[in-house]
Amino acid sequence: MSWMLTGAIIASLAGPGIPAGAEDRAAPHPVQAGERLTYELSWLNILAGTAVLEVVESTDGGGHSALNLLMTAQSSPKVTRFYPVDNRVESLVDPKSFQSERMTFRRREGKRKNDFEYTFHHKEGTVTAVKDGVSETLPIPPGTLDAISCLYYVRSQLPLKPGETQSLNVHHDKKNYKLEVRVEELETIDGSWGKMEAARLLVIMPFQGIFLNQGNVRVWLANDSRRIPLRMKAKVIIGSVVADLVSGFPGAGPRK
Repeated sequence: MSWMLTGAIIASLAGPGIPAGAEDRAAPHPVQAGERLTYELSWLNILAGTAVLEVVESTDGGGHSALNLLMTAQSSPKVTRFYPVDNRVESLVDPKSFQSERMTFRRREGKRKNDFEYTFHHKEGTVTAVKDGVSETLPIPPGTLDAISCLYYVRSQLPLKPGETQSLNVHHDKKNYKLEVRVEELETIDGSWGKMEAARLLVIMPFQGIFLNQGNVRVWLANDSRRIPLRMKAKVIIGSVVADLVSGFPGAGPRK
């Protein structure tokens, strides 16, 4: 069992591509460089580990402004004794469209050790995928996102109104997928941030993602200008994995 955000972060979404004109919208993105969010991961009421999501200002290969999306996850000392996890994912994206330029994934889960690198060539409609040193060029549809950038894209674009839906193209593990996200309802949830109104999203998952989920994933986004993911929940083979925000939101902190 792995709780790491390995493939669809906290995986959010995909379908016919980025909606036309999305790159030109005037509304500011809630995702800003300098954001650092820390989550406690629990499984069967056990503290299973921690995950950190960061946004760092960067530049792409042409010297243009870009964002670096970083995700790390580590198992807790108790879990490490029988299933160590030490993963790192890094994604370089356009700061407006969140289109993927390059993504790397260093996976260390139990006895599994893999290194992935994806370089996206959107004009040519291809991605160069390298897994453990073996390279392959594959076709991708227009507007393809990766398994991390899709979450940030949804945060910046999806109206948080019950009934709203969005579909995106996501490339994950050498395959193209169509994911769909739906806003189920607005509800008040309690956590380290206190009580907060959040939009509960249902992410319809056609593949195992973040937590090696065995089905769909739910994400609760704060219903404010920042739209920070407060909680994420995914069913696994036994029980569910829950990620709760403990740092990065004003007033948030570990539960006593």
